[in-house]
Amino acid sequence: MSRIGNKTVTIPAGVEVKQDGSTVTVKGPKGELTRTLSADIALAIDGAEATFTRPSDDSRMKALHGTSRALFANMVEGVHDGFAKTLKLVGVGYRAQMQGTKLVLNVGYSHPVEFETPAELKIETPDNTTVIISGISKQSVGDLAAEIRSVRAPEPYKGKGIRYIDEHVRRKEGKTGK
Repeated sequence: MSRIGNKTVTIPAGVEVKQDGSTVTVKGPKGELTRTLSADIALAIDGAEATFTRPSDDSRMKALHGTSRALFANMVEGVHDGFAKTLKLVGVGYRAQMQGTKLVLNVGYSHPVEFETPAELKIETPDNTTVIISGISKQSVGDLAAEIRSVRAPEPYKGKGIRYIDEHVRRKEGKTGK
């Protein structure tokens, strides 16, 4: 049963929501996002609150109900506050730097790994071992952060690799020299 779908979404001041059928456009101080939600789920905007209703209680509708509400809430939060993910490079000689619009990573390979910054996102490197990805779309920010992390995922023996700032890497004991 969807408990998330039953919650109302509060629309903050300065955020404008337009609905055209199942297409929703949210415009705020940081930018504009458009998404087509499920046509089965009804969106009702009443002043500064938005509610979602489903036509029936079958499991597919319950899943779409919660998903539609969560996607809309993330759009509202993104155009008002924005989203950010912070990555940390752990390892001797591991470093990241911006060269124009490219992120260049030196993480133990024989060559540097380069990432082009998408137009809707912003990448910052406040120091050599920290990468901050920010933007208005939670999905885009998370996708780019996961792609960068996959270049050198943290390993459990020495803990080296690229990790999220709040990620805990479970360490393993190495070989015992008996």
